[in-house]
Amino acid sequence: MSHRQVLQALSGLLLGMFVSILAGTVVSTSLPLIISELKGDQSAYTWVVTATLLATTVSTPLWGKFADLFNRKLLIQLALGLFVLGSAAAGFAQNTDWLIVFRVFQGLGGGGLAALSQIIMADIISPRERGRYAGLFGGVMAVGTVGGPLLGGLITDAFGWRWNFFVALPVAIVAIMLIQSTLHLPKRAKRKVTIDYAGAVLIAGGVSLFLIWLSMAGKQFDWMSLETLIMVTGAVVLLAAAVIVELKAAEPIIPLSMFRNRTFTLAVIASISVGVSMFGTAVFLAQYMQLARGATPTQSGLLTIPMMAGLLIASAFFGSLISKRGRWKAIMVTGGVLAVVGTSLLSTLHYDTPFVLVAIYMFVLGAGIGMLMQNLVLVVQNSIEVRNLGVATSAVTFFRSLGGTVGVSALGSILGTVVAQSIKDGIAGLAPEQQAVAAQALAGGTIPQVNQLPEAIRVVVESAYGTGVGQVFLYSVPLAVITLIAVAFLPNARLGTMNAVQRHGAAQETELETELEVAEDRLISTSTAAVALPPVGLSHPDERGRRDADGGDR
Repeated sequence: MSHRQVLQALSGLLLGMFVSILAGTVVSTSLPLIISELKGDQSAYTWVVTATLLATTVSTPLWGKFADLFNRKLLIQLALGLFVLGSAAAGFAQNTDWLIVFRVFQGLGGGGLAALSQIIMADIISPRERGRYAGLFGGVMAVGTVGGPLLGGLITDAFGWRWNFFVALPVAIVAIMLIQSTLHLPKRAKRKVTIDYAGAVLIAGGVSLFLIWLSMAGKQFDWMSLETLIMVTGAVVLLAAAVIVELKAAEPIIPLSMFRNRTFTLAVIASISVGVSMFGTAVFLAQYMQLARGATPTQSGLLTIPMMAGLLIASAFFGSLISKRGRWKAIMVTGGVLAVVGTSLLSTLHYDTPFVLVAIYMFVLGAGIGMLMQNLVLVVQNSIEVRNLGVATSAVTFFRSLGGTVGVSALGSILGTVVAQSIKDGIAGLAPEQQAVAAQALAGGTIPQVNQLPEAIRVVVESAYGTGVGQVFLYSVPLAVITLIAVAFLPNARLGTMNAVQRHGAAQETELETELEVAEDRLISTSTAAVALPPVGLSHPDERGRRDADGGDR
């Protein structure tokens, strides 16, 4: 395919990715206001984010397996439709429970979009050239992530937060039409399909139970309690059963044999901690800007631009550089170093940290993530067998989403605990009449609208959230170090020059040649044996004479 043909084929995918990112990020800056108006607390705030990530996480390997079995073009259109319908329904939410339910539907569609877009790109672009186009995907992600919060803030301030959930509908319709008209994939050979339902249920159940425990422990019940014992034991049993089922299944959701591939295993480890940085940063920086710095949703969107600018520039520039030179190892190690440095710098945040420093810290972390995120998928697709391309791609995305989900849940619990204690300590230092006002304003533990609080109480709340968000990034530093170590040990394999369709064809040709060679060897062996043996029913004349003299066969 020419460069123009590739761009045409990718146009619908890029727009679909943009829609999914936009629908997810457009509410990020207004989420503190949404939860406040729906009378939710920090737990509800965390679960509105976690519900989407959880659904994305548990559905991603299913979408990846379906991609190896069914029509990929139809699958990505279904995923896009499911995502946007879930987003639109969430716009009518009357309470946080309603909002959480439809955010689950968003996540189910999002899991398909995240996995299928990478799989389809591998179908039509070789690993060597993929860095160039992965930069486009990174750019679209960055624009959606930058433009989403800013657009969401403007919409919230002008029309109300509910319109954030409706804005993606017309764009999604255009994306589905573009995919239909521009994306042409070769027909896949029909074969008997076996879906591993048991594995899917056990993986989804085990991961979900673990994440539910993680988000509830410390709030609804103590960390060391009977509920913890039951939920953790249940999650371990379900996941252990999933491993047994996956080892025996004919078409496993996640083929465990892939973990024998060193590149795949290390990329999975790195993806988990990258997910924490990517999702956690977006969630908690919005809270920092609005609850620690008193920013409006629009201002919050503007203030987070440096991080997304770093991601956009790094993803586009280094993606093109990888395609041009074919070298990726040094770039990814540098990205790992920047992720560690950026996370460490953000751990120093307070409510009065100068915005110039905050912008620099965010840019450094964004650049690190931009150099890592797409390239982790690239190196796995380059090294894995083509028949496992779908499940391998979705597995990397799955573990990245899992890391993000676990990270947001765990770090959200830490933030809630630190903020509650800091507010309690801060209020204790106020005058008695201010303590009474604070008790009334902060009653029920709901997230406050900071700009409406009295000056003294507002300073206490801003200080609490500033310190709490800094603590969140401090706990993220070891995970960033793990990412760096995993990337450093990745095998420095050369990038291939064939796309997945060509690799599949080459594999079939090789398999056919092998079968022909085996058949030829068998034919030669049979012919040689036939020449070596005397013809059936005939014998030497002397032998016939001896047999006749003896009166018959001996």
